[in-house]
Amino acid sequence: MSNIPDDLKYTKSHEWVRDNGNGTVTVGITDHAQELLGDIVFVELPEIDTEYGADDATGVLESVKAASDMYAPLTGEVTEVNEALDDAPETVNTDPYGEGWIFTMKLDSMEDLGELLTPEAYTEEAEA
Repeated sequence: MSNIPDDLKYTKSHEWVRDNGNGTVTVGITDHAQELLGDIVFVELPEIDTEYGADDATGVLESVKAASDMYAPLTGEVTEVNEALDDAPETVNTDPYGEGWIFTMKLDSMEDLGELLTPEAYTEEAEA
């Protein structure tokens, strides 16, 4: 099974969410998702200062195999995007939980983090 860090939360659509401890979260795609996509060649980043609802499409990941939408894990406003991915989209493949992060959000309610999957629940979901 893919690498699934136990300090993150997850979505059924294969995004990971890291609580930054300041009312924001960092979002990326899981190791499992990048393996399924294959070599990522382009990342369409969301717009900064845009409000997204939970499960709204925020951008697109294009790989040599397919294009896949990326979704907001929860309701909130995008505060930052990883512009380094414009020049090096493959970073999502090589370091999905580190330098391959995609965007940060200020959540409408940090309590909503409890709605996301635990690492154990995500592992079950990914293996299903």
